[in-house]
Amino acid sequence: MTDGVLAIVAPGQGAQKPGMLAPWLELDGVDALLAEFSQSTELNLTQLGTEADAEEIKDTAVTQPLVVATALIAATQLEIPASAVAAGHSVGELAAAAIAGVLDAATATALAARRGRAMAAACMLSPSSMAACMNPDTERVLELLAERDLVGANVNGGGQIVAAGAADAIALLAADPPDGIRVIQLPVAGAFHTHFMQPAQAELTPIVGRLAPGRPVRPLLTNSDGSVVDDGARYVELLLAQITSPVRWDLCMKTFAELGVTGVLELPPAGTLVGLAKRELKGVATLACKTPDDLDAAAAFIAQHGGAA
Repeated sequence: MTDGVLAIVAPGQGAQKPGMLAPWLELDGVDALLAEFSQSTELNLTQLGTEADAEEIKDTAVTQPLVVATALIAATQLEIPASAVAAGHSVGELAAAAIAGVLDAATATALAARRGRAMAAACMLSPSSMAACMNPDTERVLELLAERDLVGANVNGGGQIVAAGAADAIALLAADPPDGIRVIQLPVAGAFHTHFMQPAQAELTPIVGRLAPGRPVRPLLTNSDGSVVDDGARYVELLLAQITSPVRWDLCMKTFAELGVTGVLELPPAGTLVGLAKRELKGVATLACKTPDDLDAAAAFIAQHGGAA
């Protein structure tokens, strides 16, 4: 074992894959845990995570709880040390909240389901969309988007910003991108993390207000500005605010660097966040835990970078 600082990260919507829960259900106790999550979300997550096709699980109302449930199921198979830094991307923040003890796992997954349904409904009210913009000059990209009445809804680091706004403005951005910026329109239901999600935020406000969050038991980062939040109630407030404000994953990675993180372990459905870390955090080791076959490697990675549990 060597000295290090471990970051445990949970992906957000868009990372899902058909059948991603199937191998995890072969592990003892996972079927019962997934049944508990299915009850709390009012969804058949077992069917959705094993049999549903890509079209069915890209529905925002389904994707969000499914992604959070998958990350938390994997987390139960790992001995995560108290020193590990926890962070999640967008709805992945709910998984991070559970890993840090702010919410229990069933509550986090249930809230993901309510969030997903509310955001899916908000998408139906006005046509909106998103597009990925690739260019390393973050400030220039954000300024150019503002000129087109668009926002950087996900500032991901690694030269990637996801623009969001009215559907016609996004279509024009994709058809006529600014010089030097590669633009790819995304197959999403709407402009998440923008004012288009205000109806969802309003719907979730009383639900979030009834939660009884705990104090984080490990360092927990917020997507709002990448800072460490040591108060559970404050973190839940930020989760609510995040519905209509940009995800600053670039600032989360900046905090990883400031905290001396030496290893980033991504929970399933893994791949997206370690990809960003490889581009942004040079010299930091990464591991994507995708299936139970990766658990031995993940345990060794935790021992190397996180010390004792």
